[in-house]
Amino acid sequence: MKVYQTNEIKNIALLGSKGSGKTTLAEAMLYECGVIKRRGTVEAKNTVSDYFPVEKEYGYSVFSTVFYAEFLNKKLNVIDCPGADDFVGSAITALNVTDTAVIVINSQYGVEVGTQNIFRTVGKVKKPVIFALNQLDGEKSDFDNVVEQMKEIYGNKVVLVQYPLATGPSFNSMIDVLLMKKYSWGPDGGVPVIEDIPAEEMEKAQELHQILVEAAAENDETLMDKYFEQGHLSEDEMREGIRKGLVDRSIYPVFCVSAAKDMGVRRMMEFLGNVVPFVEDMPAPEDVEGREVKPDSNGPLSLFMFKTTVEPHIGEVSYFKVMSGTLTPGVDLDNVNRDTKERLAQIYCVCGQIKTPVDKLYAGDIGATVKLKDARTGNTLDAKGCDYRFDFIKYPAPKYQRAIRPVTESDAEKLSAILTRMHEEDPTWEVEQSKELKQTILSGQGEFHLRTLKWRVENNDKLPIIFEEPKIPYRETITKSARADYRHKKQSGGAGQFGEVHLIVEPYTEGMPAPDTYRFGNQEFKMNVRDTQEIPLAWGGKLVVCNCIVGGAIDARFIPAIVKGLMDRMEQGPLTGSYARDVRVCIYDGKMHPVDSNEISFRLAARNAFSEAFRNANPKVLEPVYDVEVVAPDEVMGDIMSDLPGRRGLIMGSSSEAGFQKIQAKVPLKEMESYSTALSSFTGGRASFSMKFASYELVPGDVQDKLLKEYAEKNVEE
Repeated sequence: MKVYQTNEIKNIALLGSKGSGKTTLAEAMLYECGVIKRRGTVEAKNTVSDYFPVEKEYGYSVFSTVFYAEFLNKKLNVIDCPGADDFVGSAITALNVTDTAVIVINSQYGVEVGTQNIFRTVGKVKKPVIFALNQLDGEKSDFDNVVEQMKEIYGNKVVLVQYPLATGPSFNSMIDVLLMKKYSWGPDGGVPVIEDIPAEEMEKAQELHQILVEAAAENDETLMDKYFEQGHLSEDEMREGIRKGLVDRSIYPVFCVSAAKDMGVRRMMEFLGNVVPFVEDMPAPEDVEGREVKPDSNGPLSLFMFKTTVEPHIGEVSYFKVMSGTLTPGVDLDNVNRDTKERLAQIYCVCGQIKTPVDKLYAGDIGATVKLKDARTGNTLDAKGCDYRFDFIKYPAPKYQRAIRPVTESDAEKLSAILTRMHEEDPTWEVEQSKELKQTILSGQGEFHLRTLKWRVENNDKLPIIFEEPKIPYRETITKSARADYRHKKQSGGAGQFGEVHLIVEPYTEGMPAPDTYRFGNQEFKMNVRDTQEIPLAWGGKLVVCNCIVGGAIDARFIPAIVKGLMDRMEQGPLTGSYARDVRVCIYDGKMHPVDSNEISFRLAARNAFSEAFRNANPKVLEPVYDVEVVAPDEVMGDIMSDLPGRRGLIMGSSSEAGFQKIQAKVPLKEMESYSTALSSFTGGRASFSMKFASYELVPGDVQDKLLKEYAEKNVEE
């Protein structure tokens, strides 16, 4: 195939809600530019995009698919992204390595919550937006209503390039107000008949053409002056104005397509080839040092690895963008993230699972290679003398968790290797070996996201696994002061063990004054603080230890052992075995033996004294509470508002944004375990949510009693 220069390359992300028809549109684009001779369908499971077994099994896109189209002497690199919110990581990755977003909207349903989520994601990376109104041949298609909705949400930046003469099953023609021509198709779509605009449509077409001309002229002072002088712009001038408007996001062009019937697709591709920005037209990305890295083919060679897959009969495939320089096969590069070397024996242009070897890729281009030794998603590969490093992709926090384990315990190591590999393929799958919960916790964007992983592990890797509800990382603390003492004494011939510790515990808050005097019953205990240790805890909060021992009752060399004993109980709280936090301990007295006292004796004495004092200090269990934000259309708000209180959620407020409602609430993590599935169920998949850790709060009394009972029963069983 032809080698394309940087100024001939355009990179495009194909995005849209689940069911908007992206995969079908991608198929039509490939057909129009001659890459495929026959269009596949999702139903027949023979499309270029959805070629992995799991995608064929479930009937929806799971992975982003890279393909290219040679069109109008340009190379269009397109990344077709999954529509389900569970796979948002693919869309985020694609947007960071492409330059224009084509957002596909199902004209039967209009702007959906998924569309809004995608648009916000595009806005964060400040990329140009083109809307493609698809399925205009659908029974429920309502073009005018959808455009009105889009303008309410996105404002006057929404500008029509085309409008249909009819929608529904009779859709077969449209007016293009950029070229001022009528396009019409036969029943099988494909090549259109291009005619003059009928007289009855001329007034409407001229009005929309004028709006488009003004939108194009607004982005360039020279064009604006010409427009005022002449009252019109040439086609090339309009293209230039629209291109500048796309770059600064002041115009969102709208196109009409029926991807299933291949109507309007070629015209949209002409616009992509002629008008949308080239790689070099967009602001240059920055490396971790804040240096702009322009796509200069004569610059130092640097690649960013943005995607890794394991494909049947091939093995590991690594996808990259040439950030700078010119890449040729056989080059040796340094992996600056892992301090290793890689040789790219072959380089390919990719079209789904079809890999075409190429001799050269210039800056800005997207390609792939196979069987790299150590490169992973997110790594930067540099030629000798180049020190670029990129880290510009930021993924959202997980929303759904499950504990995962193999059916056969001996397969634990094998499962760990599989999960590591799958995280490298999709960084939004996060894996944690939780020492606290004694579980392997798998986190993702939703129930479908994790179900997909389970299917792949069991079907591709032939390893049966079990999903379980993850334990909740509760915390324990105290609410009042208490004292206790404990003597550890053991004699079994020869040297024995002896250690006695007297201590007081109290709740710790940041900035509280040093301990002075405590009273328990008729006894008063005056503290003389000799030393204070503040120990920040890895799980949050602090343990503060005050050495108030006078008269040498305990030798200073035993204090570290006492602190270790206290930490033993902080790591396994007396109530539920959860981590404890925010406790101050005053060690004020004790006894030792000149022969039998040793570190283990004082460690055990401190551990037991702390447990007793903790239980007497009105202990409480804390639970993690999350800030939850739900975005949904008006008609499902009632269901959401009535569901959250049943999850012990506290609704903090609500607001409206671009035609949708947003609810803010605080909800305990325990009650969010099945929320992803439940929300999708009772809203018909029309709502989405995000969650972020807020704080630890006291659990209600009945919940604490239940937790203590469960812990006690578990200890009896063990």
